Amino acid sequence: MAPDDETFTPEERAAMRERAREMRRGRSGGPKDPGADFDAAVAAMPEGERAIARRLAGLVAEHAPELATRTWYGMPAWSRDGKVICFFQPASKFKARYSTLGFQDGARLDRGSMWPTSFAITALGDEDEAAVVELLLRALGRAL
Repeated sequence: MAPDDETFTPEERAAMRERAREMRRGRSGGPKDPGADFDAAVAAMPEGERAIARRLAGLVAEHAPELATRTWYGMPAWSRDGKVICFFQPASKFKARYSTLGFQDGARLDRGSMWPTSFAITALGDEDEAAVVELLLRALGRAL
């Protein structure tokens, strides 16, 4: 049974269509450039979000170069062995109050029986960047 049009917002339906396109490109064996998709997703963002996404990409490249750039539901993401580890969800994508840096279950952020997997992000100062680097290293199972 298909959900009615009120079950998902237009933004959520658009993200699902973007994910379906990503999956089809991955299976088709046709031309696919995850880096170009990533760059296009970042370029399409409003300037403030684009600056955050670019800085996150720089931090990942510097501190977690084993992660590959890609898109995930049309959002910039980073993966290892084909599995998304983390992603940047711009506030504009779902008309949210703030952007988020999210981590999937392949990230090793476990602490006890409960831990955060998504972090609100409105700017990236020096302390914020240090926190992102710490999260990236923990996500990859590496100590500081």
